[in-house]
Amino acid sequence: MLEACVQTKVFMMRFKSLSLLPATAMLALAGFSMAHAAQPARVSQADIIKNSTPSDWRRLDPENTVVMEINGQPVIMELAPRFAPKHAANIRTLTREGYYTGSAVVRVQDNYVTQWADPADEEKEKEKLKPLGTALAELPAEFAIPFKGLPITRFTDPDGWAPVGGFVDGMPVAADPTKNKAWLAHCYGVVGAARGTKPDSSNGTSLYAINGQAPRALDLNITVVGRIVKGMDVLSSMPRGPGPMGFYDKPEAYIPITRARMLADIPTAEQPNLEIMRTDTATWRNLVEASRHAIGGWAVRSAMHSNICNRSVPTRPIP
Repeated sequence: MLEACVQTKVFMMRFKSLSLLPATAMLALAGFSMAHAAQPARVSQADIIKNSTPSDWRRLDPENTVVMEINGQPVIMELAPRFAPKHAANIRTLTREGYYTGSAVVRVQDNYVTQWADPADEEKEKEKLKPLGTALAELPAEFAIPFKGLPITRFTDPDGWAPVGGFVDGMPVAADPTKNKAWLAHCYGVVGAARGTKPDSSNGTSLYAINGQAPRALDLNITVVGRIVKGMDVLSSMPRGPGPMGFYDKPEAYIPITRARMLADIPTAEQPNLEIMRTDTATWRNLVEASRHAIGGWAVRSAMHSNICNRSVPTRPIP
């Protein structure tokens, strides 16, 4: 009985002290409590992927997918015809006419790029250069496209390199709406067309993939043609070149591309069993939002930030 009286007295004292607070403070306390009560239960990225539906995924476009074999392992490149249609068309031709088969990785620069090309071009042996066949030797630079009407799934957090960041067709995209300009960003795994001094000196015969921290200063300076959807572990784990800019200094160090084919030309039984999460769905938006929050007992804080180069697009075997 005595204990009950003490508890009642303590409660009345707390109530009385709260009643003496200014009205604004009382409202703030009420809002704080309501905000905490309204906090949704966070779902992990793994659970979002696990609970996705078949419509959240897509298969590779056979006419815009190049499958290379390097060191006995597949390296799969998805082209970006929306952003670089002429380069994509040339790469299809080069692939189908055997240009990349027999080419090689000639450069691996740490935390920068893995590059493949015709070895004879690197050795300046013009008489041994691989023929281009019906592919074009010259193409216009395709650095950007109009932003207006672009079906971009925007990120809510600032990009830092552009006013707008997001994804289109599974590709990381930066944009400046005031200039009606959008471009593919140099994130990990993105593939660009190497060029010389002239902006329009790339044609797809020499390509590189970003193997480290995103060098976004390259944006709008080089035509980006697509991204690696499988095989970055192959390209990023190759020996670093000892020469300037990571080039291999001896021909015997080159790592050959034993075969390169368009996915459409590969027999069905041999095609890679792979599908990619779509980036125009509510599931993708939920995944991006989940990446802003830390879940579990290990993390001390949530970053509450995500950017296009830290957000990889999930892939999985086709069910």
